[in-house]
Amino acid sequence: MNLNVNMTNVSLKYKEFEALKNVSFSLEIGKTYGLIGRNGAGKTTLLSLLASFREPSSGTLEIGGKDPFDNKDIMPHINFIYEIDYSDEYEPVKSFFEFQERYRPNFDREYAEKLAARFKLPLDKPIKKLSSGMQSALNVTLGLASRSQITIFDEAYRGMDAPTRELFYKEVLDEQARNPRIMVLSTHLVSEMDYLFDHVLILDQGTLVINEPYDEIISRGVAITGESTEVDSFVKYKNQLSTQQLGNTKSVMIYGELSEKDHQLAERLGLEIGPVSLQELFIHLTKGGESE
Repeated sequence: MNLNVNMTNVSLKYKEFEALKNVSFSLEIGKTYGLIGRNGAGKTTLLSLLASFREPSSGTLEIGGKDPFDNKDIMPHINFIYEIDYSDEYEPVKSFFEFQERYRPNFDREYAEKLAARFKLPLDKPIKKLSSGMQSALNVTLGLASRSQITIFDEAYRGMDAPTRELFYKEVLDEQARNPRIMVLSTHLVSEMDYLFDHVLILDQGTLVINEPYDEIISRGVAITGESTEVDSFVKYKNQLSTQQLGNTKSVMIYGELSEKDHQLAERLGLEIGPVSLQELFIHLTKGGESE
């Protein structure tokens, strides 16, 4: 079953509040997507649509060419992993593995147990007694081992320490190589995770402002640095995101394609063209949203 995703002009309203506005994109098997946005941008709302928890107010969402909402053929192949309150959960980890085996057609119990060993996750301990880091490790283990064609991680690794997150990131890369699927990673840890992304979706106040391959986004964002008047001349008609100045030296971050003539002009003017990180671009492309 090919469960590629197509979302076309989707909006979603909660009473009078429009959480998503005419959002369109597609997701393909074998790619890892980074979904980023400031608090309140609509990330979890968007993911709840992908997970078939909600229906759009308008527009269309198709997974495998069908409407996924309440579709018994599609829903078992979508796994939405998010932070869960386990305070009333007395069952041990291994019981969750048994549950997944029953309801997730591609769940790999052997792989789940290997991941549990790597995360030092005790199989017989009641889940409510696990630390927040161990509960996060359980969440990502269930997501990875489900091998669902669409696997969504919504900040599910929040409780992990840095070494454990690194182990998770390695497994994301290895799993895509072994068992290609659509993976969506919603995160605030942009600078830590950007190397995992094949494609980036940036939401800003319910609107999709970036929907591009990671390499293309990074190539479009550059910092122009040099003598102040020369920099001003160079960036005058370009999309300027931010400016920094120290004495007569200025650095301006711009977003857009630079032509060969632009590169030649920068060289003649003695300007330096430097790279910009995805996190820097994200911060300045979504300036109008809430702060983190």
